[in-house]
Amino acid sequence: MSDHPFIVGLTGGIGSGKSAAADLFGALGAALVDTDQIAHRLTAPDGAAMPDILAAFGAGVIAEDGSLNRPAMRALAFEDPAARKRLEGILHPLIRSESDRLCRIASAPYVVLVVPLLVESGTYRERVRRLCVVDCSEEVQVQRVMQRSGLEACQVRAIMAAQASRAARLAAADDVVDNGGSLAHLQEQVAALHRTYLALAAQAGAV
Repeated sequence: MSDHPFIVGLTGGIGSGKSAAADLFGALGAALVDTDQIAHRLTAPDGAAMPDILAAFGAGVIAEDGSLNRPAMRALAFEDPAARKRLEGILHPLIRSESDRLCRIASAPYVVLVVPLLVESGTYRERVRRLCVVDCSEEVQVQRVMQRSGLEACQVRAIMAAQASRAARLAAADDVVDNGGSLAHLQEQVAALHRTYLALAAQAGAV
């Protein structure tokens, strides 16, 4: 296998169903590298990011078990936008190097790199061969997030407003998965894309 695995970037707005789509790709044999999961590991007790976070923000954002106190960090970032930038400055390089490492060691035919803010980041576009966007209507996004998180509609819309617009994501996409319907419809689309990615990865490997 080459040192450069065939990487598909998977993204979508909050509530679009990225995780459901990613799980289906994984079930078909793709390797999954999820940057949200990496971020959680980095900010868990004894996580690699925690010493720098403690040094930057103090004990007020550290939970009793030594992990990142997310509500406290969220409150701080809300009051002080510069705090969010500092946190990103600590986390993003670590997430990037760990996701690169996991992509490199993957033994599957291709890798699905799940990045919630892939279109927003700009630099991830250089790292993926295909960009797959999981899409649904904004109404469906709001309903799903309200159901799972208990947030108010206005809070969900505020989160969505901070992300790339639906139009911007769709404009950047090589492939679009419509996740506004049934699970069966989602499965069909993922299965078709899986076949496409297997063929593209084989082609890339033969070059």
